[in-house]
Amino acid sequence: MAFLIEELGRHLRLYHVEDAPEISDAAYDELFRELLDLERAHPELRRDDSPSQRIGAPPAEGFAPVRHDVPMLSLDNAMSRDELVGFDERVRRVLASDEPIEYLGEAKLDGAAIELVYREGQLEVGSTRGDGRVGEDVTANLRQVLSIPLRLSPGARPVPERLSVRGEVVLPIRAFERLNRQREGRGLEPFANPRNAAAGSLRQLHDIDVARLRSLAFYAYAVARAPAGVTTQLETLELLGSWGLPVNPERQLCQDPTRAAAFHDALAARREKLPIEIDGTVFKVNRLDLQTELGALARAPRWAIAFKFPPQRRETRIEAIGVNVGRTGALTPVAKLRPVRVGGVTVSNASLHNEDEVARKDVRVGDTVVVQRAGDVIPQIVEVVRARRPAGTESYRMPRHCPVCGARAVRLEGEATTRCPNLDCPAQLKNNLLHVAGRGALDVDGLGEKLVDQLVDQGLVKQLSDVFELRAEQLEALERMGPRSAGNLVAALARARETTLPRFLVALGIRHVGATVAEVLASRFGDLPPLLAASREEIEAVEGVGPIIAESVESFFADERNRAEVERLRALGVVWKKAPPGPALGEGPLAGKSFVLTGTLPGLTREQAKERIERAGGRVTSSVSKKTDYLLSGESPGSKLRRAEELGVAVIDEAELLRLVGA
Repeated sequence: MAFLIEELGRHLRLYHVEDAPEISDAAYDELFRELLDLERAHPELRRDDSPSQRIGAPPAEGFAPVRHDVPMLSLDNAMSRDELVGFDERVRRVLASDEPIEYLGEAKLDGAAIELVYREGQLEVGSTRGDGRVGEDVTANLRQVLSIPLRLSPGARPVPERLSVRGEVVLPIRAFERLNRQREGRGLEPFANPRNAAAGSLRQLHDIDVARLRSLAFYAYAVARAPAGVTTQLETLELLGSWGLPVNPERQLCQDPTRAAAFHDALAARREKLPIEIDGTVFKVNRLDLQTELGALARAPRWAIAFKFPPQRRETRIEAIGVNVGRTGALTPVAKLRPVRVGGVTVSNASLHNEDEVARKDVRVGDTVVVQRAGDVIPQIVEVVRARRPAGTESYRMPRHCPVCGARAVRLEGEATTRCPNLDCPAQLKNNLLHVAGRGALDVDGLGEKLVDQLVDQGLVKQLSDVFELRAEQLEALERMGPRSAGNLVAALARARETTLPRFLVALGIRHVGATVAEVLASRFGDLPPLLAASREEIEAVEGVGPIIAESVESFFADERNRAEVERLRALGVVWKKAPPGPALGEGPLAGKSFVLTGTLPGLTREQAKERIERAGGRVTSSVSKKTDYLLSGESPGSKLRRAEELGVAVIDEAELLRLVGA
């Protein structure tokens, strides 16, 4: 088992770090299966650094905070050679040096910064950068990134007992394109760019996409504290590489700003051929003792700077303007462009964002426009070349009806986005089903994203209410849905039919109506018919409901399709008890008090505790801060309890809560 762990780790390094595999994928899989068989036979000998242990469970309540021993600072930017020279002058002025300063130039990777902490050579915790001082514990997800070693190998020097490694997680361009092809084949929206896809991968909590995580690559670029005897940045990278950590090969020592600028220009000329996205060059004073002498400002070190690439621009022609309907009902105008290469990518579409943006730029069909990739990623129309505008062009107008379902589009006062309000709009149906099934809405256990995809794609659910007509025999025919799973879902749908008016209002997905507003409306109107009959003025008169919310509620129920869907949901058995009116917002024994919940309570579910608090005038938030008045703690409280104790927040149990609400 020990041999297989070391051998598999070596082959992972050869494949993902050194790009020099020695064996085929099939041979690797055979070794991996052999290790799995041995671990099943001898579970007591299974090691934490085994490749089989990359699969881990995510935290139950979200990501625990991780405080960085040394802050992970940002970098100041240089946008021109003059600014790079100015940086060098500041460095030499602080050091009182007339001699040239040697810099290490490294390609600036466009991904997500992370920290890996190794103890005695074994990966202990991995975290995001966060605010630079406190990040999020994403160890479970990072263990899936195959280029991150679970155990460091012996190198040029012994591995310190505790080592904090900083680096970047990126999504290589080929992997990004492959994942997007797969997503589009499943009817999902493609990722906007490799950087967002990489960062989003790390923060997956539920329905973990393991294939996406294993498509990521990691490159180390620094340590929090230099190991003994290491004197330069270049030596640091070479040492990290000797321990099995991948480091960026695009680097070069530069003896002065002129050579640094030349390296930057050479990288810019090759960037389109590189396997990963880069958006500039980072220059660091190479000697570590000089870095220490230079120190840092509040947000950035004095010894490093990021020299950014200018955005690449091209001219092309707008051939049409279409409208996309997003999963949340947003109508987005999109310019259909004559295809043009920008920054190594063929661009044929560019978002125009909303009606106001189109009017501001006065974009018209037939116009010649200048296109760039914003942040070298998202296609963006910079300007219209007015001198080349053809005669007879007309100003663009947003459609007044949804192009997918035909419902009258709505733009609320004070909002820039036009939306389709139809609950059953095919473009939104999957998203609306997931929303209805959510814990804050009807809480349908087992109705997740993959099942929703099948229900809609196979035509079993064509409108929202169809979900309550599903039969076990229909569900059994679906992929990975046997008789037991089908029966469980039918039972969950039966339970979900009995709900509360606030939950039902949340389930409808009315814009700006979350749990608190739903509670306020239910408390004021008591039941649905009075709310349906209420005017905008009557809704707005409710304390805690402003004009935007009132307009949103009125517009939603003014749509006959939505009213029909509400009636069908009720006809299919969705019911609630008329709750006794509670105190108005801002009244009650807990008025103005903020609560956070953690752990398992002996007599109440979290939702029941939340309802008790809100009915007594308090409010519930998700994270502990200085503004939190009480932490309601049960069994197995987790990191929120430690945070509350650090901040001096009062910690109470269920019995104390019941006393406070007068129960």
